[in-house]
Amino acid sequence: MKLEHHFAGLGEAFYAKTSIQPLLKQRLVEFNQALAHSLSIDIKSPQTKRILHGEEPLENALSMVYAGHQFGGFSPQLGDGRGVLLGEVLDDQGVLRDLHMKGAGPTPFSRRGDGRAVLRSCIREYLASEFMHAMGIPTSRALALYTSAQAVYREQPEPGAMLLRTAQGHIRFGHFEYFFYQGKEAELNQLIDYCLQHYYPDCLATESPLESMLVEVVERTARMIAKWQAVGFQHGVMNTDNFSFTGETIDYGPYGFMEDYQPDWVCNHSDHEGRYAFSRQPGIGLWNLNCLMRCFSKHLERDQLIAILQHYEVTLQAEYE
Repeated sequence: MKLEHHFAGLGEAFYAKTSIQPLLKQRLVEFNQALAHSLSIDIKSPQTKRILHGEEPLENALSMVYAGHQFGGFSPQLGDGRGVLLGEVLDDQGVLRDLHMKGAGPTPFSRRGDGRAVLRSCIREYLASEFMHAMGIPTSRALALYTSAQAVYREQPEPGAMLLRTAQGHIRFGHFEYFFYQGKEAELNQLIDYCLQHYYPDCLATESPLESMLVEVVERTARMIAKWQAVGFQHGVMNTDNFSFTGETIDYGPYGFMEDYQPDWVCNHSDHEGRYAFSRQPGIGLWNLNCLMRCFSKHLERDQLIAILQHYEVTLQAEYE
């Protein structure tokens, strides 16, 4: 497994170094062989096993810091509370993919949480993300699932687990909000340049690279949500810190799929006001993009940002139809 560490090169304003903290009697129970083959990862390699089991710490492993609008209210600092970005690997199409371990233990951003995940929720994410991929919906994917003899306490004791996930990127709308609202202009510009180079390099050849990139982000987000609506998928927690800058479905928490059409259906029992009800998802997508656009108010004029957002509705409707 040949890991690269481009995001780590941004500097420690963007993350805190951390590592996988192994679970008690941890063991591999499922491995996505087809995905591993496309990433040239050999699960039988002793070094790969040591890295993924947390026995060989990686110098550049990290947990990201970001902010986010959660259920409409702004939280100035969030971050990977139970996730570790191990690095990036090159797939068979020449695209870098993040390797991210969920449930790897507490991080500086855990906010008094235990940093763990349970087997039940990891199985649900594994199944859902692979289904979404098979349906042609942009999404993170599951590479490996680990269970353990360690109890993790939620409403009751459950087996602790870890899920190794891949995605083109784990940069969220909340990354830009974090640096914008903290007034860290240098870091915000650094993040913009990083995204242009790594995720939207074609935009660099245009007259306005930033404007072109933001149009692409809006259109990718619109197409993703249109596909959600078409298959009856409800994300459950559409906070800006759960929205990917690369237009992928990430952070499968209390998600659901509708059995019968119920436009006001809410799969997340903690969403008491129904903010993220199924029928509201397209509107929330635009609301989140509006939050993102504010972060570029010192780079582009208001009319330019409005024009960028106007790509959303027409793209979503065309994709949905």
